[in-house]
Amino acid sequence: MKFPALLKSDVTGGIVLLLCVIVSLIIANSPLRNGFSHLLSARIDAGIISLSVLSWINDGLMTVFFFLVGLEIKQEILDGHLSGAKRAALPVIAALGGALLPALIYWLVNSGTTAGKGWGIPMATDIAFSLGVLSLLGSVVPRGLRAFLSALAVVDDLLAILVIAIFYATGIHWFNMGIAAILFLMLMLMNKSGIKHPVFFIIPGIVMWYFIHHSGVHATIAGVLTALTIPAKSKKGSPLKKLEHYLSRPVNYVIMPLFALANTNITFTADMISGLGSGLSLGIIAGLCLGKPLGVTISSLLAVKTGIGTLPHDVNRKLMAGAGILAGIGFTMSIFITLLSFGNTMQAESAKLAIVLASLIAGVGGYLYLRKQLVIPVPDKTRS
Repeated sequence: MKFPALLKSDVTGGIVLLLCVIVSLIIANSPLRNGFSHLLSARIDAGIISLSVLSWINDGLMTVFFFLVGLEIKQEILDGHLSGAKRAALPVIAALGGALLPALIYWLVNSGTTAGKGWGIPMATDIAFSLGVLSLLGSVVPRGLRAFLSALAVVDDLLAILVIAIFYATGIHWFNMGIAAILFLMLMLMNKSGIKHPVFFIIPGIVMWYFIHHSGVHATIAGVLTALTIPAKSKKGSPLKKLEHYLSRPVNYVIMPLFALANTNITFTADMISGLGSGLSLGIIAGLCLGKPLGVTISSLLAVKTGIGTLPHDVNRKLMAGAGILAGIGFTMSIFITLLSFGNTMQAESAKLAIVLASLIAGVGGYLYLRKQLVIPVPDKTRS
């Protein structure tokens, strides 16, 4: 495969992402870990806001990723596999089932213990890693399956953000939330009034990001909200499709790998490994590896059976079950909720290891299952 074609391959993006995970884990368990930690905690001053390198990646660059996901979802809803009320309703219902059942499993295992407050840990799906694993399967993945998993993961994360805001946040700054809401309303009115150039939406979107960041709610939600207001049609083509095209490579080859490199630097210790048999660890692993696929699959099938939702035309029930398995990749948001639940304690370290193992099981299991369900073409060695 020639280099330009290699860059266009979804498989390449997934491989780069997984390589960054491996490199980050190696660094975290080597003499380089202290230097890497200092690098991530270094402050970068950008005028009115100063954040650590890690925060700029997680709250800044990942907002661009969420923006791209929002563009893809809007395109699918307007003119794609999620068009129509029934198809759009499906990922929302699947996300609800996939969030509630893992939380219930964790709570049943840890109710009445000090670990009980971590019930929100297995609720969320990691968009970057779940789509990264899906991309390893290449072009045979139906667009409807990717759109479903993207929409499910976004709704999943939004549910997790609501849980954080209501149950884990120390306090919401309503003034900043109010300004962000006004800006979002302004963007929607601009869309309705016929303004087409993306820059008139992106600049207010950046301002909205600033206020959401200072509101106590995760700043990346600004990316999704801004994307939903981008015009789909204009006389010069689709601003939405153009932005989606321009952002795909930077997101796949820069933002997602940096995110993986910065967030998987977990140092393994003997105490963490011995804690895998605790209710805390078992609740997380069972929630992500069993609760997620069961919750997503059962709620999806119920939605289809009752007529509330419909499957994308190129996705069957077996592929839906595969998406449910990949939804068990919790990772980033799960680790974030872990820190909110337990701080920098040994419980938090045990929870991190459980999250890594559960996400690895879900990722490998989902890949192998979907690979069996999909027909993977054999590469033509004559075209190299």
